[in-house]
Amino acid sequence: MLKLLGYNEKEISRSKYEIDGIPPLSEAIPLGLQHIFAMFASNIAVGMIVAGVAGISGSDLTIMVQCAMFIAGIATLNQCYPLWRCGGKLPIVMGTSFGFLPTNIAIASGYGISGLLGATLVGGLFGAVLGFFLKPLRRFFPPIVTGTVVLTIGLSLLPTGITSMAGGSGSPTFGSPKNWIVGIIVLLVVLALNQFTKGFTKTSSILIGIIVGYIICIPLGMVNFDAVKEASWFALPKPFHFPIEFKWGAIAPMLIMFIVTTVETVGDVSAITMGGAGREATDRELSGSIINNGLSSVFAAIFNGLPTTSFSQNVGMIAFTKIMSRFVVAIGAIFLVLAGLVPKLGALVSTIPSSVIGGACLVIFSQITLTGIDMLTSNPLTSRDKVIIGLSLAFGIGLTQVQGAMDNFPQFLKLIFGGSGIVIACVIAIILNIAMPQKEDEEVKEAA
Repeated sequence: MLKLLGYNEKEISRSKYEIDGIPPLSEAIPLGLQHIFAMFASNIAVGMIVAGVAGISGSDLTIMVQCAMFIAGIATLNQCYPLWRCGGKLPIVMGTSFGFLPTNIAIASGYGISGLLGATLVGGLFGAVLGFFLKPLRRFFPPIVTGTVVLTIGLSLLPTGITSMAGGSGSPTFGSPKNWIVGIIVLLVVLALNQFTKGFTKTSSILIGIIVGYIICIPLGMVNFDAVKEASWFALPKPFHFPIEFKWGAIAPMLIMFIVTTVETVGDVSAITMGGAGREATDRELSGSIINNGLSSVFAAIFNGLPTTSFSQNVGMIAFTKIMSRFVVAIGAIFLVLAGLVPKLGALVSTIPSSVIGGACLVIFSQITLTGIDMLTSNPLTSRDKVIIGLSLAFGIGLTQVQGAMDNFPQFLKLIFGGSGIVIACVIAIILNIAMPQKEDEEVKEAA
């Protein structure tokens, strides 16, 4: 079995800190679940938001949620254990991306779920093609660009962590002392275990923090088990449950979003190898990861799901724990697949309160931010670098914090840039990197 997965049985390492390491199941299972708990709510939340916009509810909504878990699991397994050139052979967790949310909402509003799925399918094929041609394109993604994107991802996620700690957007108890107390307890448990213990409790600090928070929430009346009671025990995902339609007005913005998510994936993969292994990502790792991004989105469209991409919170977890074993993440992926096939299992995980997830994820999001800083400062910054980073952050973070600043822009520009600071920072960084010539002494310095 291990040989089929690409392992040399005589040289198997049991270290969870190596990419090809296979730790015992007693360690791998909780560490894999730790990854899944960190992304589970976000993975299903995007589909639920878009379903609300598209007027989908009841059994149709259940199918969308089920497929989101199933697809995320399959795509994650493929990232860990590639098929041909599809997959990065790295511990990359895949899922339905919040980065696509503004575009998904706009397309679903104008063209319905069928138009959105058609755009996702075409966009996924386009994204996969970009992965095959990554080598000649990589010169547009030097560390100054990918580091800026990773830093922007981290900064953009920090408000999400705070929102979750406060109870989650739209919660009737948002900002209540009860939510904050639970979130802070989870945060303190994670920090205490990570900083003052060794072995299993250190590496599983996030999982243990979530479990402690969950147990506290039950007697406080913060956990509702109704969804678990109503969920069925087994259900197969249904391909083409929603018809697929191809509309150019929906496809155009999705193509641009796949260019942006390609750069985001380059940043995520670079952050994984830098944060977990202290090295740059190889062309093969980047290309395989991006091809997986595209083809898993095609697969998602067929199975009634939305565009998938690498989950940045799991990138932060690797930077925090230093656990690089793809076997560990594959164990988590198997749990996701099971959650897609056994709705009761998925429903149980979905009962974890937002404040619990927020307390754990705030640590993770901060690590993504610091990984971006590490990538940018691994070499002394030149004046040119500072301009690129500064302006990218100024527009990427600034524009999204000023309500109404883009109200008079054409609709297609608002579709692309309106809700994502990552998109804006990415585009600005690429343009400035191409437009601003490197001074001769800087080129010599880089060559050295």
